[in-house]
Amino acid sequence: MKKYGLNELREKFLAFYESKGHLRLPSFSLVPQGDKSLLLINSGMAPMKPWFTGEQEPPSKRVTTCQKCLRTNDIDNVGRTSRHCTYFEMLGNFSFGDYFKEEGIAWYWEFLTRELGIDERLLYPSVYLDDDEAFDIWRDKIGIAPERITRLGKEDNFWEHGAGPCGPCSEVYFDRGEENGCGSPDCAPGCDCDRFVEIGNNVFSQFNNDGQGNYTELEQKNIDFGGGLERLAMVCQGADSVYDIDTFARVMEKVSEISGVRRGESDKNDASLRIITEHARASVMLISDGVLPSNEGRGYILRRLLRRAARHGRLLGIREPFLVPVADTVIETNEGAYPEVREREAHIKSVIAAEEESFAKTIDSGMSMLTELALRARETGGGVFSGSDAFKLYDTYGFPLDLTVEIVGEHGLTVDTDEYDKLMEEQRERARTARAAMGDLAWADADLAADVAPTVFTGYEKYSDLSRVLAVIAGGETGEGTVILDRTPFYAEMGGQTFDTGELRSGGGVFEVRDVQKDKGGRYLHHGAVVSGELPRTGEDVTASIDSGRRRAIMRAHSATHLLQEALRTVLGEHVNQAGSLVEPDRVRFDFSHFSALTADELTRVEEIVNDAILDGLDIGTEETTIDRAREKGARALFGEKYGDIVRVVTMGSADGKASRQAPVSGGAAHMTASAEPGTGSGAAPVKITAIGNDSAPEPFSIELCGGTHLDNTAKAGSFYIVGEYSVASGVRRIEAVTGKAAFSAHTRARARIASLAAAMKLGNPDEIEQRVAGFIREVRELRREADMYAAKEAEGEGARFLAGARDIGGIRTITAALPDADPGRLRQIGDLLRERGDNVAAVLASSEGGKLTFLAVCGKNAVARGIKAGELIKAVTSVCGGSGGGKPDSAMGGGRDVTKLDNALAVVDDFIIEKLR
Repeated sequence: MKKYGLNELREKFLAFYESKGHLRLPSFSLVPQGDKSLLLINSGMAPMKPWFTGEQEPPSKRVTTCQKCLRTNDIDNVGRTSRHCTYFEMLGNFSFGDYFKEEGIAWYWEFLTRELGIDERLLYPSVYLDDDEAFDIWRDKIGIAPERITRLGKEDNFWEHGAGPCGPCSEVYFDRGEENGCGSPDCAPGCDCDRFVEIGNNVFSQFNNDGQGNYTELEQKNIDFGGGLERLAMVCQGADSVYDIDTFARVMEKVSEISGVRRGESDKNDASLRIITEHARASVMLISDGVLPSNEGRGYILRRLLRRAARHGRLLGIREPFLVPVADTVIETNEGAYPEVREREAHIKSVIAAEEESFAKTIDSGMSMLTELALRARETGGGVFSGSDAFKLYDTYGFPLDLTVEIVGEHGLTVDTDEYDKLMEEQRERARTARAAMGDLAWADADLAADVAPTVFTGYEKYSDLSRVLAVIAGGETGEGTVILDRTPFYAEMGGQTFDTGELRSGGGVFEVRDVQKDKGGRYLHHGAVVSGELPRTGEDVTASIDSGRRRAIMRAHSATHLLQEALRTVLGEHVNQAGSLVEPDRVRFDFSHFSALTADELTRVEEIVNDAILDGLDIGTEETTIDRAREKGARALFGEKYGDIVRVVTMGSADGKASRQAPVSGGAAHMTASAEPGTGSGAAPVKITAIGNDSAPEPFSIELCGGTHLDNTAKAGSFYIVGEYSVASGVRRIEAVTGKAAFSAHTRARARIASLAAAMKLGNPDEIEQRVAGFIREVRELRREADMYAAKEAEGEGARFLAGARDIGGIRTITAALPDADPGRLRQIGDLLRERGDNVAAVLASSEGGKLTFLAVCGKNAVARGIKAGELIKAVTSVCGGSGGGKPDSAMGGGRDVTKLDNALAVVDDFIIEKLR
């Protein structure tokens, strides 16, 4: 049997099934598309569920793939054993109502024995206990002796998941030899030991389970074959574990090169090498498919993998960032099959570097705290690490709960996860309460209108409409209230877009609309107050008119938001996804997934792309269509958002360029799209009709699912100006920008500030500001350099004076001194000099400022060797004046609250040294 490499095996499998009439498809993304039941793709058939269920037509009756998969149920075992992985590749061949058991079994046997040359005496098939059909095929068609065919029960060889299609399985096991077995005389395929390794599983989907345990035959029978590529490589290469196969070994060699730790030196180090190797592979593939580190969902899985790998790097003695060069090797070993990892190399490395750097800032202090808490728990906690401590580690140092569980487990402890979950939920509740306090309207009386019909929204076409009052909820003597209409041009706050304002006019008065919300029953709640006359009455007709100027400003901002998202994806990469937004009159707040701050150049490029799209005057079209049709068009959806069967698609840059024509509002042809910019006056508005389905036309600039109000041409946004960019959460950035009149005002203010600066610098030309500021910076740097030189000379003089006056206590040159008004930096400067100049020095320096004391203790290396440690010394000194402190043996700092006891505190130093030298 030839020792095929992993990449070679993958290609041989796919080529073999192509020769059997299968359509080869590339791996689907690890991120499920349109399937909210899965966090990540975990099997070869998972992305094909719509084809198996009949919801969608497959591109071929026969399909073969090698699918990227990730499972986290065994993550705690990764590294501890030599066979567990989170990320793996699943070889698969599938039949959708085409061939069935005989071909499925025969072809895989042919692949194993003829294509790969595996000795058939080492291969053992299994079948479901009652599947005589599969048993007969193995015995009569393939020629396997009956005693070598194992019948296994429902738990092992019958696939089902609740109600729906299900069926028996037939696996193939490879015998690795008695030396890998458990020694039991009953050892056979299905045993939990390492002797028999499953290398392929045919699932025969032939029954339908009604959920009550009743099974009926399916008319269309399917084949779902899956085989782990890494396991097959292990068999073909004669490797002891998946960590010994060629691609894994290359990654592990890189980790060994960086750490200087070789495999086989210790079980503990081997576990760390395996964890880093496996998690680096998984992380690269996740990031390549658009996942970013976060504290929820698949982002949390990625963060956990990266931080677990980083922590095990520390255990191997690696102190500098190291995961990026490891990722290089992962990319090298995968780019042949998955070219996207090379295409997205810069992005992958940036995400890894940012997360590793973020964790590095807290891991040392967090580990110190964790170790201290674990020791305390062992002494007093009865073997249980408190949930509050685990939550503190998460909240303060970013330690995922799973990482804490793993580390304290090494101390023989368990974590009180119930208490942790309780504290986490309390934090979430506080966040929800805070969000509500920031403006969520309770509409406490809305249930009074529970029987009122939903409101029809006419605001896409109109700024004003004749409406009938369906219900009125009075707010008391102030004239405030809530009005529900049968139809309204007022947009209710939703989807990130703010509400419209305006007025309701009737014969009885004018009601000013100040806020509009939509309840769960589809009723638009117009909240406001009477400005003349009285509240509208139920059954009365009113003219509902929005503030058209404000609406146009909102539309400018909303349309610009769509342009902004496309610009960000162009500049930063396809991983950018909307994480939230707020659209107000001429103002945009857009949250998006990204791992680092944007550079000045990136912000400029984003701004330029948006403004170019505005200047190009792209037509904006809208269309209501089915969700499936929208996805076929490539419409971008907000991740996690629930959409109905019919959705609204907003397209910027029509498929036929700028061609358009005016038409009245009407049904129109199915392939045309209607977009309305609401008009004024009578409420009628022109509707722009633009072609969307022309396959030969250029791609639209932007196409999104959106229920908001938009312009009919990007030129009407005026201009776009970014006013800020910053982080709002780990892995989430925020851009704030302005459009239209607000953008003009921002430019005006910026120009005024520049003119004011030029005047202050007495410059006739504002273009000279940059040069003048650069001169100022050079001058300041030179002044600081001179000041630092002076301070260093002064510190050297003071240090020499202190050394000259040092007291000799048993060979230890003892120094105590008070330096009024000295800041901590100056104390450290003098202390470092004393420690460097005297190996036998033990010194305590103090300063007082604002009624508080600061202490510094330093000890030379000989003093430390004799048991005099700065950390212990500083604790003794600060305790005298009601303070505390700590640090390393050679340097420590602390503080005190009682200034009157400074002399008493310094007097402790001599006694401390005498005691230590006894």
